[in-house]
Amino acid sequence: MLKNYKFYLQNLDCANCAKKIENKINEDKRFKDAVVNFNLLTLTFKTDISNVYNEVSKIIQNIEPDIIINEVINTHKNKDYELLRLVIALILLSLSFVFKNNILKEILLILSYILLLYKTAIKALKKIFKSHTIDENLLITISAIGAYLIGNDLEGIMVVLLYVIGKILEDKAVNKSRTEIKSLLDLKVNKAYLKEGDYIKEIPVEKLKVNDIVIVKKGESVPADGLVMSGNTMLDTSNLTGESVLQKATINTSVLSGSINKGDIIEVKITDTYYNSKAYKIFELTMNATNNKSKTETRVSELARYYTPIVLIVAIFIGAFLPLIFNITYEDSIYRALTFLVISCPCAIAISVPLSYFAGIGASSRNSALIKGSNFLDIINKCDTIIFDKTGTLTTGSFKLEKIISYDSKYSKEDIIRIIGFGEKFSDHPIAKVILNEITEELDISKVKNYQEIDGQGLSFTLNNDAIKVGSAKFVGTTKKANIFLSINDKLIGAVLFNDNVKENAKEVIEELKAKKIHTIMLTGDNKSFAKIVADKVGLDEYSCELLPDAKYQKLESIMNNHKVIFVGDGINDTPSLVKADVGISMGEIGTNSAIEASDIVLMNDNLKGILDVLKIAHKTNKIIMLNLIFAIATKLIILGLATIGYANMALAVFADTGVTLITILNSLRILKR
Repeated sequence: MLKNYKFYLQNLDCANCAKKIENKINEDKRFKDAVVNFNLLTLTFKTDISNVYNEVSKIIQNIEPDIIINEVINTHKNKDYELLRLVIALILLSLSFVFKNNILKEILLILSYILLLYKTAIKALKKIFKSHTIDENLLITISAIGAYLIGNDLEGIMVVLLYVIGKILEDKAVNKSRTEIKSLLDLKVNKAYLKEGDYIKEIPVEKLKVNDIVIVKKGESVPADGLVMSGNTMLDTSNLTGESVLQKATINTSVLSGSINKGDIIEVKITDTYYNSKAYKIFELTMNATNNKSKTETRVSELARYYTPIVLIVAIFIGAFLPLIFNITYEDSIYRALTFLVISCPCAIAISVPLSYFAGIGASSRNSALIKGSNFLDIINKCDTIIFDKTGTLTTGSFKLEKIISYDSKYSKEDIIRIIGFGEKFSDHPIAKVILNEITEELDISKVKNYQEIDGQGLSFTLNNDAIKVGSAKFVGTTKKANIFLSINDKLIGAVLFNDNVKENAKEVIEELKAKKIHTIMLTGDNKSFAKIVADKVGLDEYSCELLPDAKYQKLESIMNNHKVIFVGDGINDTPSLVKADVGISMGEIGTNSAIEASDIVLMNDNLKGILDVLKIAHKTNKIIMLNLIFAIATKLIILGLATIGYANMALAVFADTGVTLITILNSLRILKR
């Protein structure tokens, strides 16, 4: 049986290398679904082999010898000697200009070369001999040593010096972005204070069981979903819902894990284990989000695989054949070839694209919209149609009983609601709760026989030998207008009307979507009169009503024949449509677990404005990726052209490599700004 594994990769500093590791593991038939997440430095896969750690280590070490594989996150920071190495090399280089003795000057210069270049050279050699591959480390090594050998020793040292400075800044920028993005997503709670009689003990949240009582002090997070058993406080739920206003919590208030207690101590009875809690699901969803790579990201990684060997071949051609075509020396052509190698390093493209997607997912999470993969940031940009479910999506889903109608004088309004209540006792539909709240007496459900619930239509049962039907107009055989009807022995007895309030910002969101030229549609199982009221109120382009789940799905399929579609829903009956749509968006608060699992994006606070936020972030992410690609490619092509005809020196070449990489990384981080 295949098991899931997750490892943490230390010293992985190259997005292209991450792709190589992923490809190599997937080529091995013993492993399935291997994904290397460069942003999170994780490797996940499935396998049934024993001694997994050693087998995976062998594969990785052959590709990237410097990578350390850990089974848990390594929180210990290794000492970074890069800056010290740079400082010592700079001192030796400065001294080489002070001393007049040529031999001493040369020794100091060579020592500077060795200090700056040895790590890069060792990496290059390991790649050649262990994995039989070449990368930017070899390009830089050849360029620097080549420059020294042809007499351009200061140019050579400048290449390595700028490269090392650039790599230090690049690593700092990437690590800062990882920290910044993770801080937006990290909802993980580590400990809980369990109450056992008069004693309180600290335990890992993973060990909490349903019905355990925990103490949550001021400033601490609720460890798992539960109910307040004692105390009154105010909770900060902004990490979960984006709601900045503190939420009041009193006895019997449901509280979500990850909520921060801002007031007095409360006691909470755990209703879900930690792994089933809202915070953990958000954490897992978000941390794994970039495992689903976009086509852009995948294509860039694939191109980078062939890029370096091609560059090396072109550089050899420039060095060997340029003097045969133009009137230049071999020393000049070799210098141009070496400059060409430095310029051609693909770091800027390989790092900035996945980092941009990761920043986009982080920014969405901060706006309480969980995107399950970077590919959905691409797809949503192409969608021209958005389809909404009605109840719980465009409307609040909080029903209020508005009116009871009696069509038979033998039955009072109280009788009608009581008879309907016998059937609703067996249902978990939101309307059932509203009906039962209106009934004060205890109903003897043992009198109910032959209960049946007909999906999308209503329910039927036998009560005191009478055949009862409760449901839609079509179900009971009438043309009257109401939410649900009651018939006894096929005779219409009464009806009930409910008020299902439209969400306050629904109209505003629909208007903005239409302004973006996105066609808006509502598909609902509700009757025509109520569907029309909602559609008119929010300003939808079109709607279809009285649809059973299969009919809703078929309607979606028909629309998808000519359009890229976003589907927004919250219920079990929406699950097939959420899966089928190009992008499925579910409601995180009132949404069913199946809808949340099936969707591609989850709006944690159920706020429809989250759709606009996601569209805006997706557009911004796409724009910044295009800017990065155009800037990186254009800069490299211009400087490559200048280098080929002899107008670019090695300092400019290093800017085309590490300078451009640093600029694209910083540009990617703009996605995180509000």
